[in-house]
Amino acid sequence: MTLYPCIAIEIVRDPETFISSGGVFKLGFFSPGNSSNRYIGIWYNNIQQQRVVWVANRENPVNDSSGVLMIGDDGNLAVLDGRKNVMWTSNVTDIAYNTTVELLDSGNLVLQEMNSSGKVVWESFKYPSHTLLSTMKIGVNPMLGEKLKLTSWKNNSDPSIGDFSLELDPVSIPQVITWNGSRRHWRTGPWNNQIFIGVPDMDSVYLNGFSLIRDVDQKGSIYMTVNYANTSTAEIFFLDPEGTLIDEWWDEVQKEWVQPWLAPRKECDIYGTCGPFGVCNVLNSPICSCLKGFKPNSIKEWNMGNWSGGCARRTELQCGRNNTNNEKEKEDGFLKLQKMKVPDFANWISASDIKDCQEECVKNCSCTAHSFDSGIGCMLWTRSLLDIQKFAMAGVDLYIRVAHTEIGKAIFTSF
Repeated sequence: MTLYPCIAIEIVRDPETFISSGGVFKLGFFSPGNSSNRYIGIWYNNIQQQRVVWVANRENPVNDSSGVLMIGDDGNLAVLDGRKNVMWTSNVTDIAYNTTVELLDSGNLVLQEMNSSGKVVWESFKYPSHTLLSTMKIGVNPMLGEKLKLTSWKNNSDPSIGDFSLELDPVSIPQVITWNGSRRHWRTGPWNNQIFIGVPDMDSVYLNGFSLIRDVDQKGSIYMTVNYANTSTAEIFFLDPEGTLIDEWWDEVQKEWVQPWLAPRKECDIYGTCGPFGVCNVLNSPICSCLKGFKPNSIKEWNMGNWSGGCARRTELQCGRNNTNNEKEKEDGFLKLQKMKVPDFANWISASDIKDCQEECVKNCSCTAHSFDSGIGCMLWTRSLLDIQKFAMAGVDLYIRVAHTEIGKAIFTSF
């Protein structure tokens, strides 16, 4: 590869700004909240209440108004302070030509080579902050070593990476998960090619537009993106410092940001509130109960409102048990739970309908539950059932494997 010498170009000097060609987004230095630190960010140009959607130098602010954004002599974007210290760089190696930068009306900041190919060498959409804009992607490409995720701000005055992150979990059946450090905080449930079945109000208008993209040429590559139906309205999803995913759109009439949806919203939405084999129902008091056929692992902790220890099976399953009396025992059965958020860690298996799905579960003594959704197919669980929730609407049917003695009894005493 032949490398041509690049020319250093100043793009923005604080307090100057840089506006996309259609006037939708603005790039410049800003100070968040109560902070006096200066960061390069992108926000909506014609909206009075500033919503920053991307930050470059999140971890290294400029501590005065001397900052500059430039293209360095290596072709990279860089944020420098007044003493020429590099606070942030796009850090692309082996740039072959002079580069130019453009802020698109999508909110994507693009660095590309100044030649006939116009090759994009870096773009902000590949390095998300805390906000998901229309056409942005969240997901993974193992072949490229790429993992795109949202990361929360530390607080409203500090955009450095906080405790929470949001990513697409590509294992088996894709779902979106927010993390609190290394602990799961909230999840959408599996994707059925139209909606995430663990989000009960996702069939409403404001959540339309999500889609999953798989690249057949890039094995294991899968991304989630969103394309809003109403492109004339500014709308974003962002992850706040407390780990809440918020849908927000600008009401031009009222001149304010409106939040029609957020998650987690209630205690039952928090991951694993009721522990293994426990089910959460916000309409019940207490909100946690054990699945029928199960009992609390610790009665004392359960009665104190600490449900994280979950529940244990009351009667051992017949399947896989050694029968020393040579007596024919009655086979295990399944209890049907309706309008449920299915447990985490579902395994997909080929089955044409609910009957075939149950037969696949019966064949495997490790199978603890099954469910069938027309958009997904057969889901089986072979471990402890965790993060189950009872919905007032939506949800799917979930079949729990129990000993024969539990069959015919009520599913939940409180229903």
